[in-house]
Amino acid sequence: MRLIASATMGIESVVKDECIELGFKNVQAFNGRVEFDGDFEDIVKANIYLRCADRIFIKMAEFKALSYEELFQNIKALNWQEFIEENGEFPISWVSSVKSKLYSKSDIQRIAKKAIVEKLKENYKREIFLENGALFKIKIQCHNDVFIVMLDTSGEALNKRGYRAKQKIAPIKETMAAALIKLSKWKADEILLDPMCGTGTIVIEAAMLAKNIAPGVNRKFSSEQWKIIPEELWINVRDEAFSNEKEDINLKIYASDIDEESIRIATENAELAGLEESIKFEVKDFKDLESIGKYGAIIVNPPYGERLMNNKDDVDDEAYILQIKDNREIDNLYRMFGDVCKKKFSKWSYYIITSYENFENIFGQKSTKNRKLYNGGLKCYYYQYFGAGKNGFKN
Repeated sequence: MRLIASATMGIESVVKDECIELGFKNVQAFNGRVEFDGDFEDIVKANIYLRCADRIFIKMAEFKALSYEELFQNIKALNWQEFIEENGEFPISWVSSVKSKLYSKSDIQRIAKKAIVEKLKENYKREIFLENGALFKIKIQCHNDVFIVMLDTSGEALNKRGYRAKQKIAPIKETMAAALIKLSKWKADEILLDPMCGTGTIVIEAAMLAKNIAPGVNRKFSSEQWKIIPEELWINVRDEAFSNEKEDINLKIYASDIDEESIRIATENAELAGLEESIKFEVKDFKDLESIGKYGAIIVNPPYGERLMNNKDDVDDEAYILQIKDNREIDNLYRMFGDVCKKKFSKWSYYIITSYENFENIFGQKSTKNRKLYNGGLKCYYYQYFGAGKNGFKN
């Protein structure tokens, strides 16, 4: 089968590297997705092991269609009966169409559903489908008249690890946090600090990565209910994942935030992830931080201003609690943070994601490199400042 790992724009290459590391074959990256060849075991592995992908799909087809009749016939020709059970639920759960002749999402949804029903009628010899069994969600994406039809194997998005029972406003997704860590090249024997940690997503993902805890090992996926995938595959892959965890590893991960409630939630989230002993949380203003080592890495998702200014009734932010009145307050925040980094963490590396266009000027230092990412739909840049620590941070 051809499989698809969907990905947030900007981190496709990170997902591609993950797929290659897992041994998947013929891996190719495209905008918003990574494709690879695989079987049912690879579907299971991708769901359980991938840290930065959003969902795992079976690619049912890719074709060009300029009329609804072409769309109908192409979808009806697919072997839906090989996957969808007689009582399976098969909603067309998501449709997009960009720069295409067939632009009506509701019409695409209606035609696709009818085509699948007609195909299943031929196989199951019945007129009505109860759809009260396992879930087979279908996603249809069209761009420049080319349709990609996909079958969702994940169900809930892969960022739903299960440890974030509570959160505050505008949290960074677990998958994005994991990508930031991977892009930083941080290693488990190095100090890591998030001085505006909010509810702890970045440091929890870092600890999971360091301890080799598979992100999906403790959750369920919609395709676990599919008869076509043997239950034994799920059991075996999970057993392998558990056996590969690194229990006896001493981590130096520190996280702080000025908001006491955020730190309380972050501590609870770490406990749910089984990582309460791996991360030291503290209520503290970043201006009061002192260096905890000569070398290390700071990875942080500070407030951007844009998010909070668009929600003036909200004063909570995943990374920091701040009342935003105008851009000058964000300027002051970033300027002070730059001063703290230069004075107290001069040989450290810093990695900062923000949508704030003038960040480097205000921070007071041009980044070694930066990367465009999309966090929560906002165009952001991941500013990377390489320090002088061991293993360089000069990759």
